[in-house]
Amino acid sequence: MRNFCWALFLLISYLPASSQKKLLDHSVYDQWQNIGERILSSDGKWLAYTVVVQEGDGHLSIKSTSGDKSWQFPRCYQAMFSPDNRFLVARIKPFFKDTRQARILKKGPNDMPKDSLLILDLEKGTEQRIAEVKSYQMPTKGGHFLAYHKWKTSAVSPRPVITDSLASLQRMLQMADSLNRVSDSLRNKVNEARIKGMAAIQPAKPQVAGKKPESVEEGTELIVRDLSTGKEWIHKLVLEYKFAEFGQGLVIEQSRKNNDSLSEARLLWQDFTNNRIDTILSGFQEAKSFAISEAGNRLAFVIQKDSSAKALKKYYQLYYFETGQGKAKELLNRSSPGMRKQQVISPDFSNYFSQNGKRLFFGLAPDRPVKDTSLVEFESAKLDVWNYKDDYLQPQQLVNLSNELKKSWLAVWDQETGSWLQLADDSCETVMPGDEGNAIHALGMSNLGYRVEQQWKQDGAVRLYLVDIKTGKRKLITERANRGTVRLSPAGNFVIWYDPVQKHWISYSNQSGLKSVITKSITVPLYDEEHDTPSDAPPHGLMGWKEKDEKVYIYDKYDIWELDPNGKEAAKLLTQGWGRKNKISIRNEVLDREERFLKDGQPLLFQLFDNVSKGYGWKTYTMGAAFIAGNPATLIHPSVVDGVIKAKKSNELLFVKEMPSARDLWLTSLNEAENATAHRKVSELNPQQHQYNWFTVELHKWKMLDGKMSEGLLYKPENFDASKKYPVIFYFYEKNADRRYNYIEPMPVRASVNIAYYTSNGYLVFDPNIYYKTGQPGEDAYNSVVSAARYLSKFKFVDSTKMGLQGHSWGGYQIAYLITRTNMFAAAEAGAPVSNMTSAYGGIRWGTGISRQFQYEKTQSRLGATLWEKPELYIKNSPLFRADKVKTPLLMLHNDKDDAVPWYQGIEYFTALRRLGKPVWMINYNDELHGINERRNRKDWTIRMAQFFDHYLKGAPAPVWMKEGVPATLKGINWGLDY
Repeated sequence: MRNFCWALFLLISYLPASSQKKLLDHSVYDQWQNIGERILSSDGKWLAYTVVVQEGDGHLSIKSTSGDKSWQFPRCYQAMFSPDNRFLVARIKPFFKDTRQARILKKGPNDMPKDSLLILDLEKGTEQRIAEVKSYQMPTKGGHFLAYHKWKTSAVSPRPVITDSLASLQRMLQMADSLNRVSDSLRNKVNEARIKGMAAIQPAKPQVAGKKPESVEEGTELIVRDLSTGKEWIHKLVLEYKFAEFGQGLVIEQSRKNNDSLSEARLLWQDFTNNRIDTILSGFQEAKSFAISEAGNRLAFVIQKDSSAKALKKYYQLYYFETGQGKAKELLNRSSPGMRKQQVISPDFSNYFSQNGKRLFFGLAPDRPVKDTSLVEFESAKLDVWNYKDDYLQPQQLVNLSNELKKSWLAVWDQETGSWLQLADDSCETVMPGDEGNAIHALGMSNLGYRVEQQWKQDGAVRLYLVDIKTGKRKLITERANRGTVRLSPAGNFVIWYDPVQKHWISYSNQSGLKSVITKSITVPLYDEEHDTPSDAPPHGLMGWKEKDEKVYIYDKYDIWELDPNGKEAAKLLTQGWGRKNKISIRNEVLDREERFLKDGQPLLFQLFDNVSKGYGWKTYTMGAAFIAGNPATLIHPSVVDGVIKAKKSNELLFVKEMPSARDLWLTSLNEAENATAHRKVSELNPQQHQYNWFTVELHKWKMLDGKMSEGLLYKPENFDASKKYPVIFYFYEKNADRRYNYIEPMPVRASVNIAYYTSNGYLVFDPNIYYKTGQPGEDAYNSVVSAARYLSKFKFVDSTKMGLQGHSWGGYQIAYLITRTNMFAAAEAGAPVSNMTSAYGGIRWGTGISRQFQYEKTQSRLGATLWEKPELYIKNSPLFRADKVKTPLLMLHNDKDDAVPWYQGIEYFTALRRLGKPVWMINYNDELHGINERRNRKDWTIRMAQFFDHYLKGAPAPVWMKEGVPATLKGINWGLDY
């Protein structure tokens, strides 16, 4: 009764009588919709997108862009349009309820519900569904073929045959005749034994056979269909398959059949150009890493012939096939001339051809020792050896172990000369060939000599080399560069990188060997002007290259610059300074991921972001023309436009537009992108949202305690009443004001508050930007957040006695610090907070295995010194050392497998506050990482956090887990969520 009265009180208090809208509750999350995949046909006449729900069955929508045709198919995903735009193919998931039930029954992978396949004829509107399909493929750039791979079908017991009386009599007569024949045969055998002796009827001795072949995983049926004619080819025992990208052919790997001693594994090439299927190799154990040339006439792969499937050591050979040659031939094995000792062909490298097909790039790997299986495991020591000379810390080695065991060094085989060459090794680990593999040069990079210092720097330092692809010789380009900024020009003529010391872009000519500072004539900053960590400020980035590497384009904060990569011509401000003048950042939308160059006359689409209003818009621009933008007010809108895709052969654009009130798909053309009134809405997600009390958002600006201006976002309930008093939750991380127009989906949270839920239920949420200086992150949070709280408290609709704090990770740290400095907040939740920087400094980020030192010296924690250089900074900024000052009730979330912030940080703070008698709770989701991944745990955490804030900010009753706790004896029995 008490709980009912409380719920009724809340409803009356926060829902005006004139409003009929419901409040969001925790039951609404599962069926809330979002946009998943989205595609356009190459001719721009069709679009498709998936609508996904958080838990349950979504659907696939297919529509003509003209608007005259549409379909909707439940549970479909991974959709593709055929290259000729006549068909759509997609996978169909099983019903969510069926998969859930199978999991409840703990069914194995082979017994789980399986996907089906949908084939839709867009012209005729006919559809076909095919059951039990594990995968499908179509060529990505041409052809009209489809291949789908079936699951192994379980054996079905024959049904009993029901027959009539006459048929039964007939069967009895047949049985009698059969018995008579058996009787006659036995009489003949007895007579033969009387004449020839008993040896005549002894069974023949079995012949001595060879060793029974090892059992293998048998392949399953692959059906290849010509979509234009309906003709099909059925291939049995298929393991793997791959199309040439333009549909010229298909490679198929078949297993042998276990009960057939004459069966062999085979590799087939189905040639659609010449309408034939050839066996190009047989008698191997495994084939993999298939590469097909762009022309579709060359195939490369690796095989291993002799090793058992269970062998710990397997050796692979590199094979090559060319249409018309009959059989595939071996190119290389570990004993081939030129192979170094302890080096083998890599089975893990993704082999590829150069664009012209004349070079094959493949991988080499070290011949690693294998474990001695004769050792008794329980008698063998298990340990890790940490050595100060190691390039990487042991935890980092263990995290990267799988990748390290698959590490490959690039090598190249030249089809014209028939020779091969190793390009990379451990002194130059990464080699990137230029001009899609056609160029004579490649870019080489190595972090050898910089690996140890990355423990505390994490600056991506590498040494750059120019590598001659024909000879393998290397020439040093520069001793040090930041890997993240290094680019090889598309035609392979230049290497470019950003120098954080000079604060300029550097270009290296691969032909002349000369370096140039190509931005020396630019006077505005090319780096992040708001960078606030004690590390080098990063650049704003590179936009692209003009055809034949003639020009390169880079960004400053607002505008785009055209540069001469040879450094001879002065920089040209492509966007005429319009961006900086209007405080609008201009960025090019990449409409074709395979496009290598920008060409004169080519239409581009620039995304515009207004740094003042936080609105977005688009501006079209033709390469080579003068940039004329016009009035910003006509281009910028109160929404976010993002995720744009363009039809390959037309100007149709499909994009996501989001506002605080909605996120949907929209359609326009490149010619009409600037005109928002010409955009056409495609989807209508979450129609049920109109039933619920939603939110509005406002951008606020105020003066911080240090006198500088700040900004933040205030979220209000849709039914906001200025005459009421509202509790407020301050949620923050670093700077989120730019997200003013983002949509916020109600959902069980990974860690932080869901703003849609809290505002719907009568809270205000305020998200202030945090501004930092080196050495005082705690006080910087105080400067930003406390000033925001004081500013907001001046509004009559804010209940300044009911203000709370919430944040996770870095936000959690700032909250843990803030409650040691002020008592103005009635409650606080800190997720995964660092409480003691002195102990956290030397810890490990277990997700990556790297040391945490860099974080304090160079990045987010912003102390700018080692613990032994300035220990006072570590102590001053650690909440633990001021735990006795805390009076604010605190809820913490810290999971025992946290892979970013060590779990003991939460434990240190909890035990200190507990000892001091402070009201503190800590929730630990078992085996969860830094944030909560499992949905069941997200749901639980969302409820608990709401209960905590409702209690302290609204006066709701405290639940059992807060009042009494949940003892270990009740774990998994009682969750303590009741009141």
